Amino acid sequence: MHARTKPRPSLYEQLEALPEGLTGEILDGQLYTQPRPAARHIGAASRLDRIIARHFDFDDDGEGPGGWWIFPEPELHFIHNTEVDVPDLAGWRRERMPTWPEGHRFTVVPDWVCEVLSRSTVGTDREVKMPIYAQYGVAYAWLIDPRARTLEAYAFEAGAWREIGRFAGAAQVSVAPFDAISINLGHLWGPRA
Repeated sequence: MHARTKPRPSLYEQLEALPEGLTGEILDGQLYTQPRPAARHIGAASRLDRIIARHFDFDDDGEGPGGWWIFPEPELHFIHNTEVDVPDLAGWRRERMPTWPEGHRFTVVPDWVCEVLSRSTVGTDREVKMPIYAQYGVAYAWLIDPRARTLEAYAFEAGAWREIGRFAGAAQVSVAPFDAISINLGHLWGPRA
């Protein structure tokens, strides 16, 4: 008599089975998990989302150029259920993604991603996710560090990331691809710890 072994769940099945309070990603064939972010992280991401979306996503009042969809924490499927990234924010030009996906899987490569750095994710964000975003042709990436109060912006050109700016504190900045507006970085950071 042969003992039957239960098949091991796929990485995506393991990701779906994570307990509430954990975010999972499949990066370069490995399952990465992290707890829900801290308030400073959430605050910076949500404030940036509101600033950018007001001018680029919600353009009903004509205040901004419009033409984008901005989503917090979309599940990007660069390869269906195999390469699954969840940036803090991502944006798509509407001409490239005219409608929203039906489910939770985003299969169109975003035009812009933003990662908010924390002590537990900074290495993964810089060393694992940035090369993946380059590999799949994301045009722009921002790295925001709410503890250091900095924004680093990159454009993907000629097969590599090119730094287009580093900004800090309460600087008033205009940064591609959203350089049609000016952003006061001081509005992202919240109160000092």
